[in-house]
Amino acid sequence: MRNTIKQFILNQFLPGENPDALTADTPLISGGILDSLATLRLVVFLEKEFNIQIEAYEADVDHFNTLELINRFIDTKVAARSGDSTEELLRR
Repeated sequence: MRNTIKQFILNQFLPGENPDALTADTPLISGGILDSLATLRLVVFLEKEFNIQIEAYEADVDHFNTLELINRFIDTKVAARSGDSTEELLRR
């Protein structure tokens, strides 16, 4: 999951950037990497990729400011949908 999300952000919003520069704690929204339209594109990608629904109020700095926050948020959404954690699903 982490690599999928990181690759999407690198390809869509940071083309040509060094992948190592995008860490789990890189500020995405507060750092200006994701604006409102980029965040919307990321939300659409995440909904399709992980078969989840993200409410408009959830697409905020509290959930989307870093890769770590995004991964935790998606893990929670997937677990709520299926009763399993993302890590358990990936092991199958």
